[in-house]
Amino acid sequence: MASSTPPYELVYYTGVPGRGEHIRLLFAEANVIYSDTGSLGMAGARQAVVEHLKGHQNNPPYYAPPMLKHGDLLISQTSNILMYLGQKFGLAGSAANSDEYRVNALALTALDGLSNEVHDNHHPLVSDLPYEDQKDESIRRNKEWLKLRFPKHLAYWQLVLEQSKGQWLMGDTFTYADIVLFQCIDGVKFAYPNVMAHAEKSGKYTAVFQLWDCVRLRPNIAAYLASDKRQKYDWGIYRNYPESDVVPTQAA
Repeated sequence: MASSTPPYELVYYTGVPGRGEHIRLLFAEANVIYSDTGSLGMAGARQAVVEHLKGHQNNPPYYAPPMLKHGDLLISQTSNILMYLGQKFGLAGSAANSDEYRVNALALTALDGLSNEVHDNHHPLVSDLPYEDQKDESIRRNKEWLKLRFPKHLAYWQLVLEQSKGQWLMGDTFTYADIVLFQCIDGVKFAYPNVMAHAEKSGKYTAVFQLWDCVRLRPNIAAYLASDKRQKYDWGIYRNYPESDVVPTQAA
């Protein structure tokens, strides 16, 4: 008798759209049923995360979630999980052209610049130290990042989309890199609504904002975003602090 247990299990927390949200969005787009430790509530999810981090069945211990369990395989790292699932669900481009590596490079770039850097803006001294205990340093970092780094990130993605000569980062082929960039842009829009409104109004990054809009309107993703499975922004990677959401002078 076949098991009714979903073959894929996401091991991650609940209550925050952290890095696990990229994986949830990929599952939604692919319309694949999966189990999620986030459904266990915060206490249950934390317990599951701690247990899986130990490793088992020839899987090594891992440093942090998210993790994906598929049969006897347990893997960690967001981009690694996305690459694994993207290949299985036809969201990694053409295997014949080795597109999976190009798609992974794009996803990594988005996570580096528009996820890691944004998180560090609010924790410039120590990641475990509350924002309130490093507020002055955070405001200073945000000011410089928004003026110098952020325009470079948007300009890069605009260039990629212009050169792709298609609707998506890989031309006419939709991949998980588009999902990752969507989630990153969506998070930055929450963290810096004034700055993002200014950037969109400038007209310099039209393709970037069009991609964000097109991804959120894809039927399966739109249904997920409208459901209670979508994790709400509040704390985690993307946080809104009005004192940092200031359009810099001479903004690109």
